[in-house]
Amino acid sequence: MAYWYEGPLAAFDTETTGVDVETDRIVSAALVVQDAPGARPRVSRWLVNPGVPVPPGATEVHGLTDDHLQRNGRWPSPVMFEIAELLAEQAAAGRPLVVMNAPFDLTLLDRELRRHRASSLADWLDATPLRVLDPRVLDKHLDRYRKGRRTLTDLCAHYEVTLAEAHDAAADALAALEVVRALGRRFATRLERLSPAELHTLQTTWHAAQARGLQAWFARSGTPETVDTSWPLRPEMPAAA
Repeated sequence: MAYWYEGPLAAFDTETTGVDVETDRIVSAALVVQDAPGARPRVSRWLVNPGVPVPPGATEVHGLTDDHLQRNGRWPSPVMFEIAELLAEQAAAGRPLVVMNAPFDLTLLDRELRRHRASSLADWLDATPLRVLDPRVLDKHLDRYRKGRRTLTDLCAHYEVTLAEAHDAAADALAALEVVRALGRRFATRLERLSPAELHTLQTTWHAAQARGLQAWFARSGTPETVDTSWPLRPEMPAAA
């Protein structure tokens, strides 16, 4: 019997102008689809001219400059349409979608759709919702007492997954997909009886508990930061950026 982590998976990732989902913009994105472990992935890539300056700090992370994006990037509106259309296709096909730190990438995509398409991610997924697998949430729940950071780079090192080019959207998406497959194998006795749809629902609860724990740690350390408990998408702000 083939379990979900040995079957078809898709993965989505973005590179951005910053880390604020309400005001920052997508500068590149990728969707990777793999039908089985070891199969050649099908990759869709997008390069976006965001229409706003790219801060030097963001360029240092992903290497995409204003000049490069202005010369080679496409306008956001058609790109967001294409991304949403392909994500809806994954949902309709019943293919689970791997998204590392899903509330960031999916919320940012939702805000871009609102900004440039007068729509939302939910509008595209009205017929069939996504079944999201977030390696960060899964790892923190399944191996909660392991010390250390849990960035994608850290998870790749821990699960012995190759990350060829960190902060390249396609490379990051493929690596996150492989981490989820590795997680499935390592924790097979706890995961093999759960469907991706059941895991999606459980991750909502797991992420909320993880967020509350982080919020309590911030409170003890005097850090004035609020942790959102929503997963995989943050609620709409009263006024969109």
